[in-house]
Amino acid sequence: MDMGEVAVEQELSATMASAAEGDEYAFARIVDACHEDMRRVCLFVGHDQDLAEDAVQNAWSIAWRKLRSVRDPAKLRPWLMRVAVNETKRALKKRSRRTEVESLVARSGAPSGRDPETGIDALDLREALKRLDPDERALLALRYIAGFNATELAGALGITPSGTRNRLERLTDRLRRELSDG
Repeated sequence: MDMGEVAVEQELSATMASAAEGDEYAFARIVDACHEDMRRVCLFVGHDQDLAEDAVQNAWSIAWRKLRSVRDPAKLRPWLMRVAVNETKRALKKRSRRTEVESLVARSGAPSGRDPETGIDALDLREALKRLDPDERALLALRYIAGFNATELAGALGITPSGTRNRLERLTDRLRRELSDG
C-alpha cells in the first residue's frame, strides 16, 4: 500500500463512525474516496457502463443503510467492494433472464492487435475475459483494477488470503494457457 492509499485508509477510519451515525458529510467523504474504484471494478465484472453505474449506486444505498455492520474500519473498503460486486452480479443475473449481456469490449473501440512484448492479441484477451464468470472477473478486477492485496481480497471475497492467492494463481494460469493455445 503506498502513502496515498494509507492516507485514504486513515481518512476512511476517521470518518466511518460519523457516517455510521448518520453524518452525511462523512459518508460523502467515503463516497469520494471509494466511488471510482467501485465503478471500475463493477465495469470490469459487468462489461457494461450503465450496469456498473447502477450497481455502484445500489451499493451506496446499501452501504448507507448497513454501514454500522462494519466493525473494523480497515475492512470498510473491501466490504464496499464486495457489496458493489454483489450488486453487479445480481444485475447480470437479472439482465441475463431478459436479454444477452452486451459486451463492453464490442462498444469500446479499443485497438486490437498483437502486443509485441507478450505476443497476446488484445482481441483474444478481451474474448477470454468475457468468457470468465462474474466471480472470476471480480477477482481479477479487485486485484488488478482496485489494487487489492491478498488480505483485502480475502475480506472482499469472504475467503482466506491463501485461498485468494491460490484462486488468483489458478485463474491467471488458465488464462495464460488459453491465450498461448490461441
